[in-house]
Amino acid sequence: MTLLLFMAALLAVATLGAALIALFTSSTVVAVLSAGLVSLFASVMFLLLAAPDVAMTEAAIGSGLTTFLFFFVLGRIRREGTK
Repeated sequence: MTLLLFMAALLAVATLGAALIALFTSSTVVAVLSAGLVSLFASVMFLLLAAPDVAMTEAAIGSGLTTFLFFFVLGRIRREGTK
C-alpha cells in the first residue's frame, strides 16, 4: 500500500509541474505538450485508482485526440498567417 501511495504522490507532483509549465510558458508548442502530459498523467492516476475504462478514455481523448487537434489548429493558424 505504501508503494501505491508513493507512486500516486509522485504522479500528483509531476502533474502539478506539467500544469504549471503549461500555464507559465511563452511557447505555444510547449504549452500544448504539457497539457497533453497532464492528461497522460491523469490517465495513469486513473489506472492506479482501479478505473481502467476511465484511464483508457482519458488517454485516448484527453491526451491523444485533444493534443492532435491543438497541433492541427496551431498549424492551420500559422499557415494562414503566412498568406
